[in-house]
Amino acid sequence: MNRRYPDTSHVRLREIKSTFTAEGALCAATLYVPADASPDQALPAILMVGGWGSVQRALTSSFTHSFVEAGFAVMEFDYPGWGESGGFPRQGINPWRRTRVADTALAHLKAQPMVAAHRITLWGTSFGGGHVVDLASQHPEIKSAIIQVPMLDGLATTLATPPLRLLKMATLGLLDLLKPGRPIYIPTLAKPGEFGTMDRDEAWQAMEIALDAWKDRAYDNRVAARSVHTMPFYRPWLRLKDVKIPMLMIGATGDTVAPFVSDKVRRVGNPNVQVIEVDANHFDPYFDPLFPQMLAHQLAFLKQVEVSEEKPLAARIQRTG
Repeated sequence: MNRRYPDTSHVRLREIKSTFTAEGALCAATLYVPADASPDQALPAILMVGGWGSVQRALTSSFTHSFVEAGFAVMEFDYPGWGESGGFPRQGINPWRRTRVADTALAHLKAQPMVAAHRITLWGTSFGGGHVVDLASQHPEIKSAIIQVPMLDGLATTLATPPLRLLKMATLGLLDLLKPGRPIYIPTLAKPGEFGTMDRDEAWQAMEIALDAWKDRAYDNRVAARSVHTMPFYRPWLRLKDVKIPMLMIGATGDTVAPFVSDKVRRVGNPNVQVIEVDANHFDPYFDPLFPQMLAHQLAFLKQVEVSEEKPLAARIQRTG
């Protein structure tokens, strides 16, 4: 697939920088709103929850800009130790800690003057898709949730890693846990066949295309080796049964980075979860030519939720009864 980063430069928006404290760190956040939005306007909002090596705008800016163009306020944030956020050690990942940070980010978003706190959608991609499952199961007051190429089963993701590479990562991870001081780092993304946490599904090409689109930004392509030891035990698909809000799940049938566990999703059978499968790998959804299709599914879902909320109670009872 000939990938291109989607061009959303035509979207007129305003950026509002802020910070919030989570897990003892000062976290950076950016709220994007339509340029012509009034300061006293309460907008429906979307909280963007990034993935494994995510920082603000990393592969998400096209979605963010497109949601703003559709009339939403959209907030991105950096996890502690990543991007513009404080916190040490740098570049470490603990999924349960990240979920708590995302929960604090949600509270921060609700408090923003231009946000309608009762009209918030959670949006998660890759590893962040798992965090959104966790949050959605804990927040029945949230309007809806969207997850794409979600990492739902850390055990399946771990077992998808080539054995020799997995052994090397596990060994370095153990040494990182045992040694004092500065972490042992390993590449987050790598070229095919080279050592890193993600070398499949044209991961390196995805990073290069994104960096070319950023131009003015660098990316710290490292993750603390100890992070890999959390992966097998993080299995958010087990919380799918507890999701009480409308959720759109888009899985990629060719995903070898975070294999889409469609069998487990079907086994849960939660009627609140709408599942769409696309013929793609883990990184294709962020780029043209697949991006417009992914965005169309998500905008249609958001409209569907809005229409459903606006229907009279009697009509809803008749439809569900």
